[in-house]
Amino acid sequence: MSPPTIERILRGPTGLGTAGLQLRPQVPTPETAGPTVRAPEVPAPEAPTAAGGENTVVETVALEAVVARTATLGAAVPDVQRSSLPVPSLPVPSLPAALTAPRATAVSSGGKPKIGDPIPGLYHHPIAEPDPARVEALSLRIKAWAIDEIELYPPEWEKDFDGFSTGRYMVACHPDAPSIDHLMIAARLMVAENAVDDCYCEDLGGSPIGLGSRLLLAHTALDPLHTTPEYHPGWEASLSEDAPRRSYRSAMDYFVRASTPSQADRFRHDMARLHMGYLAEAAWAETDHVPEVWEYLAMRQFNNFRPCPTITDTVGGYELPAELHALPAMQRVIALAGNATTIVNDLYSYTKELSSPGLHLNLPVVISEREGVSRKEGYLKAVEVHNELMRAFEAESAALALACPVPTLVRFLRGVAAWLDGNHYWHQTNTHRYSLPDFW
Repeated sequence: MSPPTIERILRGPTGLGTAGLQLRPQVPTPETAGPTVRAPEVPAPEAPTAAGGENTVVETVALEAVVARTATLGAAVPDVQRSSLPVPSLPVPSLPAALTAPRATAVSSGGKPKIGDPIPGLYHHPIAEPDPARVEALSLRIKAWAIDEIELYPPEWEKDFDGFSTGRYMVACHPDAPSIDHLMIAARLMVAENAVDDCYCEDLGGSPIGLGSRLLLAHTALDPLHTTPEYHPGWEASLSEDAPRRSYRSAMDYFVRASTPSQADRFRHDMARLHMGYLAEAAWAETDHVPEVWEYLAMRQFNNFRPCPTITDTVGGYELPAELHALPAMQRVIALAGNATTIVNDLYSYTKELSSPGLHLNLPVVISEREGVSRKEGYLKAVEVHNELMRAFEAESAALALACPVPTLVRFLRGVAAWLDGNHYWHQTNTHRYSLPDFW
């Protein structure tokens, strides 16, 4: 990015109509505000620091240069907060987590992983156990929302809801969230997306048949229909017809009140990507098509976790400006992050998916089928694909941080890296859902 471009971003908006631009927190009206759910509030923890780890991507001298340049620019960037949630003063992180985290650990070669161990050879960054007080507070809040506010699931699903461990998941993925209210933004959306996936696509009533129609109607809970007064009531009533649409609508209402218009639009765009990926996978299921490996990876670039890490700034109580989010280098970093973290899901859910009827597509299975190798060889090659993507994400995050050391951009990169680390931690430790194959 050229110096004039950076200077223009730092100056803020200019042009017709911007002289009177005022950014005010959006305060929910009594009619739209959700009920108050009492749970213990827990202060934001201090950002974790790496203990004894080497820098994984760039030399120490280069990292120090980023810190110095970021500190210089930090004084020039106004602290613009447009969230309706109170945000305590937090230090601006100076580097992406990927640049300062300890090197990945793995089970020693030849050793069989124990329950709860990471996948042997998988490139990852271990994290500290999430703050148990935050986990408990968030778990209480998200369950109250799911049961009392939107009636998400029947009693017989409660064990699986608890086993998903949403509170532990979101606390691990968003270490810089200022409050439980901020974590609830991510938790509601995660639960809602999981409900749509389970009830529309997967094992709780899902089917590829008619999926496009269901997803389209659910998407209008995120991106509302603008129509005539005659037809508006019918659409409005449809939003409460099933649990996925109720959860999408409620989670999005909360998100819009806490985010800026740009952040909300970004999220809608990412969810449209996700739904397009769902439809591609469904089309293959209807025709029993096993895609080429590159085709599968293309589908997974859309059907992946991208909507989760890209809201890291909203959950953190700040905003990555749209102009910086749209940079081609940033888009590549976000895509690499989404792709890598989704393959983590393919790898940890592998044995769970083997029990599904028919051929359940995941990267190890597609490699095995298309490249004519054993299931074990396909799995181990998928581990290497993940590792390549993770290293590319880290290298290009570092390059972007060096090229454009704007504090919000650097903090966003750190947030995305933290999300990847937390996502791996959750998959590794969620033994209620996942176990590893006997390949070692």
